[in-house]
Amino acid sequence: MLVNMRNLLTDAKSGNYAVGSFSVANMEMVLGILKAAEELNSPVILQIAEVRLRQSPLEIIGPLMVAAAENAGIPAAVHFDHGKTMKKISQALDIGFTSVMFDGSHLPLDENIAQTKEVVAMACEYGAAVEGEIGCVGGSEDGSENIAANCTNPDDALLFESETGADAIAVAIGNAHGNYKSAPKLRFDILEQCSKLVSVPLVLHGGTGISDEDFIKCSKTGVKKINIATATFDSVENTVRRCYNENAINGYYDLQAAEVEGAYRNAKRHILIFGSDNKA
Repeated sequence: MLVNMRNLLTDAKSGNYAVGSFSVANMEMVLGILKAAEELNSPVILQIAEVRLRQSPLEIIGPLMVAAAENAGIPAAVHFDHGKTMKKISQALDIGFTSVMFDGSHLPLDENIAQTKEVVAMACEYGAAVEGEIGCVGGSEDGSENIAANCTNPDDALLFESETGADAIAVAIGNAHGNYKSAPKLRFDILEQCSKLVSVPLVLHGGTGISDEDFIKCSKTGVKKINIATATFDSVENTVRRCYNENAINGYYDLQAAEVEGAYRNAKRHILIFGSDNKA
């Protein structure tokens, strides 16, 4: 069933687990992720970032995501990730996304707050939730830039929460988008300070490559939404390649099944790590 992300994260906070927010690019990824969530009786979030719309137009994949969530056997939110423009954020809300993110992490704090407030006001008309970001997560969502990480200032996060009314805040604690060149060293001291100061759920971006132990520690230290993108894309690609190498693909529908399987395996693994199984 289609639900508001706000409700999923509220439940995760009271249950002391995190909800996986999985990026998708096509129907097969959506089907694989929902298959894993339904099998494990887990709430889940389907998301797509604005930078990915060149490959997956919002007017096409957006209604698909919403329809899939509506027909899912578990609670599923549909989230617009790393929104950069009011036009696309507005379009996602019109399509029926139940949460949107405005990524103002590259802006001065006062501008980030002002523009996030605009998005909160816009989303309120739809009853949708809003995620903001303080600090700068390293890398970039599509891998086209090597953006330096800038860890979140906990006092800024507190001000951001009080000024914007955002429902969730993404924090930068040494995490980065894409595949890590070396094992990330997360700043749990910053995360702990943010968790103590901020009352809304925290969000971890750049989940691919973070250890199981660090995921669990994050989920117990205020992080209630964990974004997984690159790991999904890699799992789908690797599963398809393996099936071709094993001569297991004999036509299009075998290819489609391999894509679904790749997304399913990746989502299932992360759901079990995040502790959201049997929480639907």
